Amino acid sequence: MIIDNLKNTELYENLHPLFKQAFDYIKSTDFSKAEIGKTELQGKDLFVMVSDSTLKNTEDAKLEVHDRYIDIQLPVSMPETYGWLGRSELKNEKAPMNNEKDIQFFSDKPSSYTLITPGNFVIFYPEDAHAPCVGEGVVRKVVVKVKL
Repeated sequence: MIIDNLKNTELYENLHPLFKQAFDYIKSTDFSKAEIGKTELQGKDLFVMVSDSTLKNTEDAKLEVHDRYIDIQLPVSMPETYGWLGRSELKNEKAPMNNEKDIQFFSDKPSSYTLITPGNFVIFYPEDAHAPCVGEGVVRKVVVKVKL
């Protein structure tokens, strides 16, 4: 997991061949005015999802993992809390991996929670189990999916 400010994206652009394109798009788009939905930047290899997500309490937010994609997530309208646990520590599978959606949920509890404020981002790799959308209210958020 990586957490930083959008002013520092150049530090991470070389970590994946599509990160620069992803960050350029993020920094050039006013997501507060963007339409809800999915935008493909490079087909299934790089796409962006904008949503208005209802935040949950820590008990209802489930840890998830992905096998084929890295997530770059950023809250737009208000802070969002994320739970985290190393994937190797997961023990309580809720269901098998949904290969079509590249997502699997677990009922384990995060070992830590991090508040991410607008203007900042978090990157979750496949080894990062994460529980997004923790808090109160409805957050406009962006999830960029980067294929490994």
